[in-house]
Amino acid sequence: YGHFLFRRRKFVFPLASLAVLLAGKPRWLFGSESWDRMLDALGILMAMSGQALRAAVIGLAYIKRGGESGAIHADRLVVEGLFAHSRNPLYVGNMMEFAGLCLILNSPAAYLLGIPFFALSYYSIVLAEEDFLRTSFGAVFEQYCAGVNRFIVSPRGLGATLSGMEFNWTRLIRKEYGTTFVWLSTLLALLAWQGYVFHGPAASLPTFRVLGFLWLILLVGYLSARFLKKTGRLGRT
Repeated sequence: YGHFLFRRRKFVFPLASLAVLLAGKPRWLFGSESWDRMLDALGILMAMSGQALRAAVIGLAYIKRGGESGAIHADRLVVEGLFAHSRNPLYVGNMMEFAGLCLILNSPAAYLLGIPFFALSYYSIVLAEEDFLRTSFGAVFEQYCAGVNRFIVSPRGLGATLSGMEFNWTRLIRKEYGTTFVWLSTLLALLAWQGYVFHGPAASLPTFRVLGFLWLILLVGYLSARFLKKTGRLGRT
C-alpha cells in the first residue's frame, strides 16, 4: 500500500482531499460563530506551522522525495538539518497543514475520514521508504533510526542545527512554491465557502472580495516563482 501511494500520491491525495471537502459542509463549533472563529485561527496557526516546518527542512537540508521512475530511491542517507531531529519532518509538516485545514472545515467527514486516511497513508509510505533505506544502507540506517524519532521533532540541539547551517532561500522557493500555492489557495477557498454556507452569498460579498484579492497576490507570487525557476534564476541545488 505504501509503495502504491508513493507512485500515485499526486493523484490519490488531491482526489481524497476533494472527497473530504464534498462529503460535509463546514459547521460552527458549538453552534457559535465566535467559537468557530477561534477554531479557524487555530487551524490557520497549525497549517502555517506545518509550512514553517517544511520550509526549515527544505532550506537547510533537502531530501528528494519524488523517487526515481515512480519508485522509492535515495542516493544517500540524509541525516543533517532537520533530519537530525526527525526522520520524516516533511511528512509531519504535510500532516499539520492538512489537519489545520480540517479544523477550518470542521466537518465530521474531515475528522472521521480525512485525518485517519492521510495519517494511515503517510505512515504506510514511511514504512515503504524505511524498507528501501534499510535494504540500501543497512546498519547505518539502523543506527540513525535508533537515535532519531520517526515523526516527533526533537528540540534537543535544534538551536545548534539552525545556527550551524546556511539557509538556502532559492532552493526553498524553487521546491516549495507550487505546494504552497495549492494549500494556501485551498485555505482561502475554505474561508470563502464558510462565508457562503454561514451567511449566504450576498452578506459574504465583502469577504469574497478580500479573499479574492489575497488569492490574486498569491497567484502573482506563484507565477513569479515559476518564471524565475523556468529561467534558471533560482539555481539547481
